[in-house]
Amino acid sequence: MPKPAGNTRLLCAVLVLFAAAGLSACGGKEKKAGQALASVNGEEITVLQLNEELQRANVPAVQQEAASKQLLESLIDRQLLQNEAIKDKVDRDPKVVQAVERAKALIVAQAYMQKRIGTINKPSPAEVEDYFNKNPQYFTQRKQFDMRELIIASSDMNDGLKKAMDDAKTLDEVAAWLDANKVKYGRTQLSRTSADLAPELSGKLAGMPKGQLFIIREGDRTLLISLADIKDTPVTLAQAAPQIEQFLFNKKNKEAADAELKRLRASAKIEYLNKTDKPASASASASAAVAASVPVVAPVVAPVVAPAAPAADSGDVNARGVAGMK
Repeated sequence: MPKPAGNTRLLCAVLVLFAAAGLSACGGKEKKAGQALASVNGEEITVLQLNEELQRANVPAVQQEAASKQLLESLIDRQLLQNEAIKDKVDRDPKVVQAVERAKALIVAQAYMQKRIGTINKPSPAEVEDYFNKNPQYFTQRKQFDMRELIIASSDMNDGLKKAMDDAKTLDEVAAWLDANKVKYGRTQLSRTSADLAPELSGKLAGMPKGQLFIIREGDRTLLISLADIKDTPVTLAQAAPQIEQFLFNKKNKEAADAELKRLRASAKIEYLNKTDKPASASASASAAVAASVPVVAPVVAPVVAPAAPAADSGDVNARGVAGMK
């Protein structure tokens, strides 16, 4: 593990400064458990604290000796900053206190959820195979879409450019029009598979001929895209099994968390004092809370070949493009 620069070590200490200072203000000084490794102006840094840092950093066993020295220095830096923050009464700043209370609430809520859910059984091989067989578009029928893009500001999208897209046969012709009209743009290329995209969007792409030009709007920017190639890229059950297993495991966790939130809501008295804040349904609110505490990953089964823009909603795709029509 390379030795971090001084600024990096300082940044690590700053990241936890406010939470540590705020928690100290809540209960005053307390004797820290564990064997002391260092003392900073009378404040001890213990083996328990160091072990916690090692665990959070997920340091391999062979690197722990070197990492321990670096992490101990970071803990010393953190303690120095915390001491100064308390002297300057930063820990009493209302924004800091609020941030500490929020962090504490999140940690306690997530710890309860983990305890309540307990140990979720991993999906069985039969469950993994069943998911594989029921979703051929992600696996046995998976397709790869290779695309070239010109990225422009959405404010530069106008009727003249739309007509140029309609008349052009290649993306280079569109780029020539942009150059002639002094429109700034960036070039990129990417690959996406049917496992990465929403089924509706991948279905429309699969129906397009190679070379088809289409437009996707993404807020402040617009993508002018050419579908360069479509390839069959199937994956076997053996290749996909680890990702499917993780996806199904996370899905089970989310379902268990949803059920617990539903139970708690059913037994609680919840009043919305501001009627405009009342959600359309309790389940929508519960889903949002679960999403924050129990991550669920999509069943992506292969790495993306090239970096791409954030996935666009299929409703944002230009009608001419998704229909494959001139």
